Amino acid sequence: MYFKILYLGFKVYCFLFRPIRIGVRMVMIQKNEVLLIRHTYLNGWFLPGGGVKRRETLEQAARREAHEETGADIKEAKLIGVFTNFAQWKTDHTTVFLCSDFKITGKPDGEIAEMRTFPLTELPPDMYSVHRSLMEKFKAGTISSPFGEW
Repeated sequence: MYFKILYLGFKVYCFLFRPIRIGVRMVMIQKNEVLLIRHTYLNGWFLPGGGVKRRETLEQAARREAHEETGADIKEAKLIGVFTNFAQWKTDHTTVFLCSDFKITGKPDGEIAEMRTFPLTELPPDMYSVHRSLMEKFKAGTISSPFGEW
């Protein structure tokens, strides 16, 4: 419930101030399966990720967020691209990394309700639409540009 109230407050903040945000996502794939998370305050499945903190590089943020949300230690992270989203009264710039060499060594933090792996050929129907679109393009090998709008 705590995270739902915080998320509602965040949406009000976005409506009032129209922020520009910088975030990261980590595509975590092993054995042709992608690791997805479900938040306690949002419906659907998402790629692990979140906001960049002060004095933190994009890669450091992606590694931190992946660890916080999945308990994973990330070995190698490769840049997929930087994407922009203008939905919900904000401007989000999200840098997406790919990792196929990781090990789950801990547990997700309190904002994560569930984490699961899904075959790339069987993504969940309630996966966040822009993440699903990215995974469909990744699976098909058709990410045409390392930047753009999603």
